[in-house]
Amino acid sequence: MSFQTIPGQDKAKRILQTALRREQVSHAYLFSGPQGTGREAAALAFAQALFCEKAGDDACGECLACRKFMHGNEPDLHRIAPEGASIKIDQIRELQRDMSYRAESTKRKVYIMEQAEKMTLQAANGLLKFLEEPAASVVAILITENSHAVLPTIRSRAQLVPFLPVSRSEMLGQLLEEGQPELLARAAVQLASGLDASRRLIQQEGFAETRNVVIQLGKDSLERFSSAIVTAGQQVFKSGLDYSSDLLIALLVLWYKDLLHIQAGRKQDLVYIDQADWLSKHAFQRPPETWVRHMELALEAERRIRAHVSPQLALEQFLVSIQEG
Repeated sequence: MSFQTIPGQDKAKRILQTALRREQVSHAYLFSGPQGTGREAAALAFAQALFCEKAGDDACGECLACRKFMHGNEPDLHRIAPEGASIKIDQIRELQRDMSYRAESTKRKVYIMEQAEKMTLQAANGLLKFLEEPAASVVAILITENSHAVLPTIRSRAQLVPFLPVSRSEMLGQLLEEGQPELLARAAVQLASGLDASRRLIQQEGFAETRNVVIQLGKDSLERFSSAIVTAGQQVFKSGLDYSSDLLIALLVLWYKDLLHIQAGRKQDLVYIDQADWLSKHAFQRPPETWVRHMELALEAERRIRAHVSPQLALEQFLVSIQEG
């Protein structure tokens, strides 16, 4: 694991790599930011760099310590996650016992705690005692979505490392570098929160098929209303795609948003890039307010589905509404 594999997060990486380079590593870090921003990957990259025999500002990936780490054989790395709904005091006590033993093959012991905000009060107080008397060889990495949900006395004893939402363009670039299909990646980064969620969406069964149905629906809804109703009935509900009705609506919103992108001259932002010619031909047939209204109607259909209205009825009413203007 290397810092170079983590897209964006320049500030977080700068904080960590500067500490490594200057050999001024703190005894505790609080990685705070939303899911999908690379917090766990950065924690692993930092931990590997701490174990690396070359002692640079990133892991070399070649030394014995790096190879052990990458194969999951580093005995001085400990990971803690909630057991059920919370991290419990017994887990902290076990961690303290593990940390009290002398490191076997490295100068440091590292522990990574996921969802640190889920510590019980007892567990948080137990960890606080541990942080108040830090051993020189121990480094704690606490990961949380919200640093303010962590006990203030713990926050004050850890260095905050902020993780910001990754821009969609950065996520798209990373996914394309990985060889993900561009047409699906462009949609996924608009709908998912973070790289991991985007990857899962791309691999989700029915995602590509739902995208194709939305293209047909989007075209038919503007040109052939009766065909749109048939598409909704046959290709969505009789095919079983209605189980992804939320996804279908979200992709429809992106379709009408693309028509706005064309009007605004932002062709580079298109999600349905393979439909650029069709979108360019039809985008100026109606004012931008119409496309905004279509997006609002689609979102209203989504709200109705969540309120337990039949997905087929909600979609058909949406199609009728956009015909009525």
